[in-house]
Amino acid sequence: MADSPDTTEVKRDYRPTVFLPKTDFPMKAGLPQKEPAILARWLEGDIYQQVRASRAGREKFILHDGPPYANGDMHIGHALNHILKDMVVRTQTLLGKDAPYVPGWDCHGLPIEWKVEEQYRKKKLNKDEVPVKEFRAECRAYAQHWVDTQREQLKRLGIGGDWDHPYLTMDFQAEATIVAELMKFAESGQVYRGAKPVMWSPVEKTALAEAEIEYEDITSTQIDVAFEIVESPIPELVGAHAVVWTTTPWTIPVNQGIAYGPDVEYVLVSVKAGLHEGPAVNPSVGRRLLVAKGLLPQVVDRLQKLTVEIEKQFKGSELAGTIARHPMHKLGGFFAKPRPFLPGDFVTTDQGTGLVHMAPDHGEDDFELCKANGIDPVFAVDAAGFYRPDWLWLGGQGSVINNKFNAPDGPICTDLREAGALLAASADFQHSYPHSWRSKAKVIYRCTPQWFVAMDRPLPSYHCESFAEQRWDNEGGAVEHTPTLRQLAMRAIADTRFVPEKGRNRIGSMVEGRPDWVLSRQRAWGVPIALFVDRKTGQLLVDHEVNQRIVAAIREQGVDAWDAENAAAFLGNRNPDDYEMVTDILDVWFDSGSTHAFVLESGRWPEQRWPADLYLEGSDQHRGWFQSSLLESCGTRGRAPFNAVLTHGFTMDAKGLKMSKSLGNTVNPLDLMKEHGADILRLWALSVDFTEDHRIGKEILAGVADQYRKLRNTFRYLLGALADFREEEKVGIEAMPELELYMLHLTAELDKKLRQAVNDFDFNTYTRLLSDFANNDLSAFYFDIRKDVLYCEVNAETGFQTDKRRAYRTVLDELFQGLVRWLAPVLVFTTEEVWGTRYPEAKSVHLVEWPEIPDVPADDGRWAKLRELRTQVTEAIEPLRRDKVIGSSLQAVVTVPELAASPDALAELFIVSSVSAGDALRVDETDNHKCGRCWRYLPEVKEDGELCARCEEVLDA
Repeated sequence: MADSPDTTEVKRDYRPTVFLPKTDFPMKAGLPQKEPAILARWLEGDIYQQVRASRAGREKFILHDGPPYANGDMHIGHALNHILKDMVVRTQTLLGKDAPYVPGWDCHGLPIEWKVEEQYRKKKLNKDEVPVKEFRAECRAYAQHWVDTQREQLKRLGIGGDWDHPYLTMDFQAEATIVAELMKFAESGQVYRGAKPVMWSPVEKTALAEAEIEYEDITSTQIDVAFEIVESPIPELVGAHAVVWTTTPWTIPVNQGIAYGPDVEYVLVSVKAGLHEGPAVNPSVGRRLLVAKGLLPQVVDRLQKLTVEIEKQFKGSELAGTIARHPMHKLGGFFAKPRPFLPGDFVTTDQGTGLVHMAPDHGEDDFELCKANGIDPVFAVDAAGFYRPDWLWLGGQGSVINNKFNAPDGPICTDLREAGALLAASADFQHSYPHSWRSKAKVIYRCTPQWFVAMDRPLPSYHCESFAEQRWDNEGGAVEHTPTLRQLAMRAIADTRFVPEKGRNRIGSMVEGRPDWVLSRQRAWGVPIALFVDRKTGQLLVDHEVNQRIVAAIREQGVDAWDAENAAAFLGNRNPDDYEMVTDILDVWFDSGSTHAFVLESGRWPEQRWPADLYLEGSDQHRGWFQSSLLESCGTRGRAPFNAVLTHGFTMDAKGLKMSKSLGNTVNPLDLMKEHGADILRLWALSVDFTEDHRIGKEILAGVADQYRKLRNTFRYLLGALADFREEEKVGIEAMPELELYMLHLTAELDKKLRQAVNDFDFNTYTRLLSDFANNDLSAFYFDIRKDVLYCEVNAETGFQTDKRRAYRTVLDELFQGLVRWLAPVLVFTTEEVWGTRYPEAKSVHLVEWPEIPDVPADDGRWAKLRELRTQVTEAIEPLRRDKVIGSSLQAVVTVPELAASPDALAELFIVSSVSAGDALRVDETDNHKCGRCWRYLPEVKEDGELCARCEEVLDA
């Protein structure tokens, strides 16, 4: 029997005709493994110089790098700071400007010297027994080690810069420039030597600047001390005791007077009783005491709950001419001298007794008041915080910052108690106290001869050429006198752009009230105060030719050139024996404050120019580098070395706590890069509001990693969708569908917002705009709607495609060109990988410029309503999908109250089978059949598997 014929219909496999995106760009990033290879290629090809060459002759943008300290590994603050700087440089470069970046390091000063001394101590060696040049050489080697270490770490972050030619403050050229800048101050009469109380570290044995101080809460001994009054225009006061209160008992041995408030009300009280009866137990009982009326309740309580009777009340001004004697007057000499009562406007009734003991060696107010009344410092406390050996009371003892030395049972309180002068003592006073930010030890005010730059001396008119012979009054108006350094600095602050704006008031208040600049430090590792002083007159030698010889020598030999053996050569025909060589070194803030001179002006980096467009550092630098640079430049050039200042806050842990090793909550950027890659760290830094304090932690980084993944997937989609894309495919704007025009409009609007964010240095907004655009406008909207057109409106076998698909790919190409450029400053490694995937033979993405986006008008209001309606439809479909009534939105039939566009256009927008008008929004399952190629459910498809008209047309073309 013959076989019956096979009537089974073989359905065609349409998959070869459909376009499926193809790309070698992997979904898995693998940044820790990929980034080092990309970095190696950049360094090998010297990408930095390639960028410089590509922008040669363009408008310049100069960001001057504030020098980090060459001491230890990079920390999270370094990472944030340098990522922000890199973002500034890269965005300005992207805009087509010539934006060079010369990184630098601060290499002198106490922290490095301290570390080298620590190494000596471990070897039981004394630093002072080592030849100073040998010691400096070790400091130089230590600094160079950390420069090299940090340089490699910063490179790994993807920071672009002239890494082969950084600036170092310890380079001979830099050291010579710093000395030359000092000499400009000296030659203009702004430098002087004076004895003033300055912040002094007994541990480090040197003066400190305010920027080197941090405040910590401590508990101190507070004491009330009785000074017997021996003479007064108020007869009743003679024989009574003035009560002074202090939290620094160690200053009592240096007391030289008592300050009162002229407008304060005082009372003389007789003590009838106390918590403990009898003067043997309570030394106040039976005495008459002088205190401020407003503080009497506190004094009575502190002095063992006294019972007192007021004998007399009077104004502080009536105390003029009153004299007391020191509790230790029996020792004779210094202590036997009268202690005058002096009027002080600074005396308040906030705490204490209303009478302030004056130690001009150890307080700014004390010094100024005593100086005005002819009382000089005595320099009783040495550099290590001990009383000098010949001091009559406690000679050779200390250290004055030692808690036991100041304790109620310590030597000071014991001696005062035996003298009958200690009325109360308790080790329970809690307050904020200054500490060295390096040694973490308490500091003191100590009067020593130091070198200063005057803030309020008029500068010679020739010295401020940029002000063209202006004369100022105190408000900056035009009258006949030259401005002071303070006035110049305040004017420069007014002329500077601050981001955020609050930085202006912060630095302004600091400069407005700051004392003269203390230049000198008593150390070995630093730039010398290379000046000569006439031994007979005490005057600075101001001789330009001598100064030029000194600068030339330091340029050749570095700081070691400032040596006694070279004095005769420096002085020329003068006798070296007639001059003292200053042996102090400069405050390192003067070093860093002078960096603008040797980086922007020296010609060593010819691509630089002065002044800088921007300085960018943490907000603590309002009292540090910003201020020292401002003062140095105003004192030598009459204006700030910057046009704008950008400040960032500090990085806290995930709970908002300050990071510290003791808490164990520090975040190491080197570990983060090993785990996540540098691009994740960069994306975090540029996503937070860096102008305020901000946080980092595991959960925060997980969120950043998710943000990165979405951006990476956007690039992956674009690369796949643009596979084999050719320039001749492009269509003009006039041939584009409405959706494509709308997307070009959104892209143009994004372009404007991004440009504004760059201008505002608002990188948080810049990064958020790009993420939101990629997620909301592209992935969740445009890509979703057009994937059908991308896949199906092409015959993959013949290459035919519809005009709509060509328009879509044209816009995709515009989007790719925009996104890869805009994100290049943020994700420096990833965008290089993206660019290389699409253009394997092309040069780096970091050589291209800001994209040219066509400005296409669109009805934003109409599209906003359409997108809102789309959201409502999607939400209405979701329950049917969840309940498995339908499998995909293509099976949905949607009814809407009003047709805002044609039914076919709305069906495409909502990705549904069909749309019609009705009374309310409603979703039902379609009765239509499914196209065997594009999977849409359409009325024209008579049974599942057949082709729709569009697919037949594409396959027949």
